[in-house]
Amino acid sequence: MTILALVSGLTGFILFLALAWESHREVEPVAESRTLLMAVGWVLPSLAAVATGWPWLMALALVLPGLVLLGLLLVMVPSRRPDGFPPLTYPSKVDERSVMFARAALEPDTERFDHHYRDYPEHAAPDRRFRAKPGLLSPQSLKAEPLSFAAAEAGFRAVAELANLTTGEPSPERVDLQPGQAVEFLKGWARKLGALDVGVTSLRPEHIYATKGRGDHWGEPITLDHRWALALSVEMDHRQMATAPEGPTVMESAQQYLASGAIAVQIAEGLRRLGWRAEAHIDANYKVICPFVARDAGLGEIGRMGLLMTPRHGPRVRLAVVTTDLPLTQDESGLDPTVLDFCSLCEKCADICPSDAIAAGPRLGADGSYSWTINQEACFTYWCSVGTDCGQCIRVCPYSHPDTLIHGLVRRGLRHSALFRRTALKLDDLLYGRRPESREPPGWLRS
Repeated sequence: MTILALVSGLTGFILFLALAWESHREVEPVAESRTLLMAVGWVLPSLAAVATGWPWLMALALVLPGLVLLGLLLVMVPSRRPDGFPPLTYPSKVDERSVMFARAALEPDTERFDHHYRDYPEHAAPDRRFRAKPGLLSPQSLKAEPLSFAAAEAGFRAVAELANLTTGEPSPERVDLQPGQAVEFLKGWARKLGALDVGVTSLRPEHIYATKGRGDHWGEPITLDHRWALALSVEMDHRQMATAPEGPTVMESAQQYLASGAIAVQIAEGLRRLGWRAEAHIDANYKVICPFVARDAGLGEIGRMGLLMTPRHGPRVRLAVVTTDLPLTQDESGLDPTVLDFCSLCEKCADICPSDAIAAGPRLGADGSYSWTINQEACFTYWCSVGTDCGQCIRVCPYSHPDTLIHGLVRRGLRHSALFRRTALKLDDLLYGRRPESREPPGWLRS
């Protein structure tokens, strides 16, 4: 009995130490300290039982681990997939001119500026509010920091230079490929170039903006008759996103917009060299709504914060899309009710949002559609105050934890058990906090 109690205590102690070390590597001091306390609390009854020989303490040292193990087994029991989550309702004919980034690009005292507010008078008041703030990457903003802001501006400038590479004429000599062969090649190439996940979907009308809202073709109807779309994601660094809403977050956004854009323009150019029409859709040069395309290509589900929730990194990704008329094959897509169920329970992003732009409550938009809708005006106005793209919703999302063995096991449990989803949320709050503080940036990023 004594040896059994000691083995039980030391086994749990080692497991909690492993969790603490993992938290240390992730620079999560709260989780690290709390798992260390759990390690001590777990082993103390066993050590005390061995030292004293008291029967009741020996029984506690043996029964407690058994109860915990039983609880773990119960929460891991697979359950029926949750219902009550109809497929996402896509808005039809979205005008890109209504998107905040397009509105922010309008220059006062220009014909385009006046034209927009004649067509959309309801935008005038909220847009005056964000224009009264210092602005994204402004030296006068609340989170202004010269090093990360300069790096972010350099990244966005490089993305802008890619705009000339997004489209072009295909080669006159066409290379015919079998759809399966083409998909295998394109996915392998995208991953070699640095893509995290890659998927294919047929291009649907609701994927496409109705009207161009940025660039030389502002205000023109969008015609895109490509039949297929390849969506790809790239990972945003967990360490830098943990600093949200500080400067390293917008620096990381710019870097990964550039990374995803560079992959997309290369793939589009490669397809054109094979004689097929193809176009890349990258930051500030979109004809399609990337999260909708990516969802239907099987890359994830749209969560409470309005971003794509991917299986391994949650919303901590950036997206790009390539559309083409090269025949491809559809990847499996559709509703993931386990993600939607977790998002309906969690609400950490809504709790942390400094502008109250993310709504708590059920997955039902103001127009009756089956989607969570954020207040884009409130969100962007906060960006213009702090000078960064905030990212606090991404930082606190339990799906955003690094893709380690431990977090991978947790995500597996989230997909299979309703009880586990509820338990995991409580544990995430316990270990990391309901409103965790942002982390200090790495030393090389501190000015």
